[in-house]
Amino acid sequence: MPVLVAGALLAGACSGGDDDASPTTAAPATTEAAPGTDAPDGTATATTESPTPSTAPPDRPADSALMNAIDAALSLAPEGCDPLDTRHCLLPFPSNGYRRDGRVALPAGGMPANVDGVPIDPTEWNRNDGFSPSTPILVHLPDVDPAILPPWTDLEASLADDAPIVLIDTATGDRVPLWAELDASADSDDDRLLMIRPAVSLTEGVTYALGLRDLVTASGDPIEAEPVFVAYRDRRTTDIAAIEDRRDAMEATFDALAAAGVERDSLVLAWDFTVATAEDIAGRMLHIRDTALAELGDAAPPFTITSVTPGEEGSGIARQVVGTYTVPNFLTGDGGPGNRFSYGDGVVATGDELPQQNGTLEAPFVCNISDATLAGGEPAHLVQYGHGLLGSEREIGAGNVRAFANEHNVVFCATKWAGMSEDDIGNAVATLTEFSNFPTMADRLQQGVLNQIVLGRLMTADDGLASDPAFQADDGSPLVDTAHLDYDGNSQGGIMGQMLAAVSPDIERAVLGVTGMNYSMLLERSVDFDTYATIMQPAYPNDLDRVLIIALVQMLWDRGEGAGYVHHVVDDPYPGTPAKELLLHVAFGDWQVTELSAMVAARTMGVPIHRPVTAEGRSGEVVPGWGLDAIEYPSDGSGLVIWDSGSDPIPFDNVPPRTSRDSHEDPRADADVRRQKAAFLFDDTLIDVCDGAACTADARD
Repeated sequence: MPVLVAGALLAGACSGGDDDASPTTAAPATTEAAPGTDAPDGTATATTESPTPSTAPPDRPADSALMNAIDAALSLAPEGCDPLDTRHCLLPFPSNGYRRDGRVALPAGGMPANVDGVPIDPTEWNRNDGFSPSTPILVHLPDVDPAILPPWTDLEASLADDAPIVLIDTATGDRVPLWAELDASADSDDDRLLMIRPAVSLTEGVTYALGLRDLVTASGDPIEAEPVFVAYRDRRTTDIAAIEDRRDAMEATFDALAAAGVERDSLVLAWDFTVATAEDIAGRMLHIRDTALAELGDAAPPFTITSVTPGEEGSGIARQVVGTYTVPNFLTGDGGPGNRFSYGDGVVATGDELPQQNGTLEAPFVCNISDATLAGGEPAHLVQYGHGLLGSEREIGAGNVRAFANEHNVVFCATKWAGMSEDDIGNAVATLTEFSNFPTMADRLQQGVLNQIVLGRLMTADDGLASDPAFQADDGSPLVDTAHLDYDGNSQGGIMGQMLAAVSPDIERAVLGVTGMNYSMLLERSVDFDTYATIMQPAYPNDLDRVLIIALVQMLWDRGEGAGYVHHVVDDPYPGTPAKELLLHVAFGDWQVTELSAMVAARTMGVPIHRPVTAEGRSGEVVPGWGLDAIEYPSDGSGLVIWDSGSDPIPFDNVPPRTSRDSHEDPRADADVRRQKAAFLFDDTLIDVCDGAACTADARD
């Protein structure tokens, strides 16, 4: 999973400049639930009692000592930064301190730079109307006692009345479950960030208030607030416009926290940030999809079959069909790696501009017709397959895919995940050394999903693949049933498959194998990133910068991975798109795709989990599968199943597993797993293949 200088960028606090950010307003919660009880999505409701307003005028001017401290902090950094955290211009992150007039306004002078002194160009980021719904929340508090932080193993602790970190949805007053950890990969405390991760994807378009209170060091000493925050918290007026212009917004943050029972004088730091809207995240993808499908109508795209070859003896493949198909191109040039969305001749997108078609491109496809299918009987099920990390469509030749096809009469077809396929490795490497290039990856990922959607139409249309003799028996009868299209993908195919399921009008059900979402969480916990880290680290040698860059990148990655679409898969679908049912398969102890990310996705979508989640003593969680209902078998809905093949549990810290063995490929190789997949996809039924016990998979040789 590819993709993150010291010097001037390690400056302290940042001047707010002419801050004209609109104040956010927090309405008191009015919920029917009892105070502090869990809402269905795993959040905790605020009390219904209206808080005492905290909008009284400041008591008195800041004294000279406080003013001197504020002046010293503001003198260190460029205009446009948030001065609440003096460690780095862009801390705390995310923050409405760098949001203006409804859009993100990251300052060019505060962006991380590589060893060549080239800062990241914030132009594409500043088209966003908010921050990522999967954002890590970053602040520099390396001295905080780790023992007081709510861990991922006990999410309930983050909702306690005295929890030190409180995240509030200001629209509802609901608290958000979360965990917090100090970056275990940093070499020094100067660069060690406190990382706060919401345990559900945040709601699009909503403003959140974050409060840190009663923090202490490992030796028990209280952590003191920085001077700019003291001016807000203690209602000390200044003669600095950048501070006073934000005071109303800060008062709204204090109000929201007060409604959740957080006392103002207990706060060490508090701020707010706004999540990007659904339109902002998915608008480009939906636009290119709708434009392309309107052009196609009910017809298949033009296609060419370039070869039809028999499979090798004993392979289980009777016939392999290879070819290309035509897709509207919305990228510049030929649509290959390194190209951006096309906005028309001479148009530089800075606002709400939408991509324009730039001719067409030819995408590859391969389909495998199994021995079982060619042997006769019922037409085969059609399944679109999604390959793994930086791979190719040829992954459908893997042994587990061939076994599934023969066991359950399936014809698999696949194309490349343009943007993160083998063709994109060179561009990914270039991006790791200069992150201004990342928009090329985000844009091409969306084109890649369009390629997948058009492949689905090629598979199901009457004049598509089924019309060719390669997909017919000797007597001309069809080998495939084009009435239904399902999806099966693993690893990257499971991550990207969530996005495809959200936007595909044709796929009905999807199995997401060893899945997750949110690359800003996945990268740090994956051994797959080791290779790419050796490229990124010399280019961006500072630990803090790299963590911050990955968080920044998530703002654009949302447009082209499952995390940006998770709210619209099984519920609240996009216009013209049916809701889907998903089966999430997770490998216990996975070295490559952390199971934590799949749990966040399941909580967000309300997907139930197989119970018992694991055998007694295997899970590190206080309540295994916290926040998820149990699957009631047999079910016609979605579900998450954790498959344990004996690997060690994942580490407590934000580092990859490296002991025991990697379980990543075990579930898909197990016949019981494939039997559950087949029932889910083809019988619309989720069955228990574990006989009421925790699910186990055979460990591969």
